[in-house]
Amino acid sequence: MKALAVGVATLTLALAACGGEPPAPEAEQTEVPEELRQPAPALGEGAQAADGQGTPMAERVATLGIVNKRNSLTRDIEMKPGEARRIDDVVIRLSACEKTAPWEDPPETGAFVQVNVNERPDADSEAVWTRVFSGWLFKNSPGLNVVEHPIYDVWVKDCAMRFPGEEEAVSSSSNSR
Repeated sequence: MKALAVGVATLTLALAACGGEPPAPEAEQTEVPEELRQPAPALGEGAQAADGQGTPMAERVATLGIVNKRNSLTRDIEMKPGEARRIDDVVIRLSACEKTAPWEDPPETGAFVQVNVNERPDADSEAVWTRVFSGWLFKNSPGLNVVEHPIYDVWVKDCAMRFPGEEEAVSSSSNSR
C-alpha cells in the first residue's frame, strides 16, 4: 500500500510539473552552412546537354524524395543543378540531372547528388558536417547506388527536361484532329 501511495504522489508531481502547455515547436533549419556552400558549377547561360541536344542543364529541374526514418516524415524537393538545400540536419546538393529521351528504351532518370549530414561522430564530441553520399542516383535502379544512412534516405523521382522534336510532335498531333 505504501508503494502505491508513493507512486500516486510521484505521478501527481510529474503531472503538476508539466504545466499543461506543450513545448513550442522548434524552427526548421534551412540555411546551408558556410562550409558546405560551394560555387555552382560553371554551366554557362546556354550550356546544353553533352550531346548538344535537350534542355540546358541550368533549366532542368530534379525532383528528389527525402525521408527522415526517425519520424517517418517524407518530402519532395525540387532543385536545379548547382543548388543546395538544407532540411534540418541534412544538406542535399544537386550537380546534374539527366533523363533518356522519350523514344529511347529503357527509360532512365538519374541525378548526381551529394548528401551531407550534421551528426556527432561519438557521444563526447560536437556535431560536424559529414558527407555520407556523393554519386549518381537512378530512379529505375534504386539499388545501384544507395544513400546508406541510418536516419535519411534520398532518391530521384524525376528530372524535368525537354528534347528536340517533342514540341513539334505535340503540336502536329493536336492539329491533325
